[in-house]
Amino acid sequence: MTEISAGGVVYQKQDAEYMLLLIEDRYGKVTLAKGKQEMGETIEETALREVLEETGVAGRLGSKLDMITYVYTHPVTGESIDKEVHYYLVEAYNTEITVQLEEINDVHWHSAKEAWDLQLQRGYRNNDSIFRLAFEQLGIEV
Repeated sequence: MTEISAGGVVYQKQDAEYMLLLIEDRYGKVTLAKGKQEMGETIEETALREVLEETGVAGRLGSKLDMITYVYTHPVTGESIDKEVHYYLVEAYNTEITVQLEEINDVHWHSAKEAWDLQLQRGYRNNDSIFRLAFEQLGIEV
């Protein structure tokens, strides 16, 4: 079975510096806002809805960064699930955060350098390339 999700690298420009929105998931890892596609939704609609639901931040969809794939074991059924996650750049319309506590522990804005350092220390390795692509498109040096 294949499960499709979408999300994004949410950013805002504050003065001359980019700020990125990072999630701390329920496992204590740092990650990006993302979630499962619902029936009848486009991938793009999923990305924006999930960012809004998880963080309270509404945004404008930018370019597609990439799609990552991985396999995980469903916690209830034990079934092996093929997962594909589509990531986009998402420019934030608002900066006030509302955390969806049912699914995640916390959400914070970080400078690009802080975000990269946190990704290296506590992030999922399959997101490294997503961060690099976002930084490249935004003109941020890592």
